Amino acid sequence: MNQPELLPAATELAHRLGELLRIGVALSRERDINRLLEAILIAAKDITSADGGTLYRMSDERALRFEIMRNDTLGIAMGGTSGVDIPFYPVHLFDKDGNPINSMVATYAVHHDCSVNVADAYSEAGFDFSGTKNFDKKTGYRSTSFLTVPMKNHENEIIGVLQLINAKNRLTGEVVPFSENDQQLAESLASQAAIALTNRLLINHLESLFESFIQMINAAIDDKSPYTGGHCERVPTLTLLLAEAVNDCQVGPLKDFVMTDRDRYELKIAGLLHDCGKVTTPVHVVDKATKLQTIYDRIELIDTRFEVIKRDAQLALLTGGSSASATEALLRDIEQDREFLRRTNVGGESMRDEDIARIKAIATRYQWQRPDGSIGNFLATDEIENLTIRAGTLTAAERQIINHHIDVTIQMLESLPWPRHLKRVPEYAGGHHERMDGKGYPRGLTRDQMSVQARCMGIADIFEALTAKDRPYKKGKTLTESLTILGKFKLNGHVDPDLFDVFMWEKVYEKYAQEFLDPEQIDVVDVTRIPGYQPPPI
Repeated sequence: MNQPELLPAATELAHRLGELLRIGVALSRERDINRLLEAILIAAKDITSADGGTLYRMSDERALRFEIMRNDTLGIAMGGTSGVDIPFYPVHLFDKDGNPINSMVATYAVHHDCSVNVADAYSEAGFDFSGTKNFDKKTGYRSTSFLTVPMKNHENEIIGVLQLINAKNRLTGEVVPFSENDQQLAESLASQAAIALTNRLLINHLESLFESFIQMINAAIDDKSPYTGGHCERVPTLTLLLAEAVNDCQVGPLKDFVMTDRDRYELKIAGLLHDCGKVTTPVHVVDKATKLQTIYDRIELIDTRFEVIKRDAQLALLTGGSSASATEALLRDIEQDREFLRRTNVGGESMRDEDIARIKAIATRYQWQRPDGSIGNFLATDEIENLTIRAGTLTAAERQIINHHIDVTIQMLESLPWPRHLKRVPEYAGGHHERMDGKGYPRGLTRDQMSVQARCMGIADIFEALTAKDRPYKKGKTLTESLTILGKFKLNGHVDPDLFDVFMWEKVYEKYAQEFLDPEQIDVVDVTRIPGYQPPPI
């Protein structure tokens, strides 16, 4: 062969080597497993000029599972992103007695860890091509040349098989055997593809392990406090719903906000971890359903004291120490005060000044004899402090204990060596109790100091708390009630006004309600009556 005849072949080979390098880079960047598998097969077809091919992956059942099938002549595209399932059973590597099956080209390549290059399936001895011939008979196709290459990972384990069919002459289109160059290029591609696939599977497994670990932490928090069991699930979901709505919204100040898949994953992780600091919060504070509850509800102790006072009043009547009318009036006052304290203990409504004054009067109005014989006021200082809580069931000290969970969350998250694509998780998760006007906690950040994602989580955390039906101290509010409160929060600088607008315009609350709220909570919302609502710009 003279030199002029070598030049075109050398040029072609150089071009194909360049393609191999380009393909290797592209495969290393692909994140989706299905697209990666598809890219591997298509690249192998292109680089060898094959008419079709199949990519198998090793299954746990010691078989080769069909993943991707392509055939240009027949127009077959199965598996991967095609949306068409491959109807064939896996190819078994061993028979029922455990003996290796070597009659199939693909299984032979696995058992012998070698490539198999068949020039013509119809004349090749030693392999069973009956299935191929039946396929040809049904379709009118002619399967001729085969190139089968095992795919091995970094531990030299075979993780799949790449099988190509019917190499074509690039000039004439004639079906020809796969050349030695074809085989070397296919083997090189299979090696690169196996590394890319192994890396992606390893990353996916690590991400799955990481998310499972997060779920385990959340499960521990939920197990501590069954009343907030779904909070760690609902807040991330609502946060992502709002962030997607902002991403899709084409009007308003946030119309240029966009998220990539990596941004979504980062926000998802932040949402799952936003309350991880609650692992340190005492359960009796988290679950405090009434003002006097600690390990148990101390209202029962006060009931017992009232019974003691009633007994003393009745004894005084019997012994002549009190008149019947005075005793009757005292017993009536005792019952009224007892019912008042019981209502006050619930903590469902804001306390009025006159209610607080009445509690303090009750504290000294009645005297009772302690077990040691001493006489004391009816209510202890701690009981007065709890019963005079103006809203909710937590004292200032207990509120500080609850609020401390966000400090712990930030400390925990900032101590972790986050990879670059998750660097903002602590900021997103740690900002959901901040306010736009800087009056939030723990850092007193203002709107301009916070990312859109952190502000999304702030709204999600509030709306979830308003609508939650599993809290011990309140019922879940309706959509209208919750949006009314959220609208007031917009007006007083608590939540981001632009995000509130998107929340309303895109009806994020409806999407959330369909998944998480009871039917009786989902009322018809008249948006024009929601404080702070304004229609989207035209």
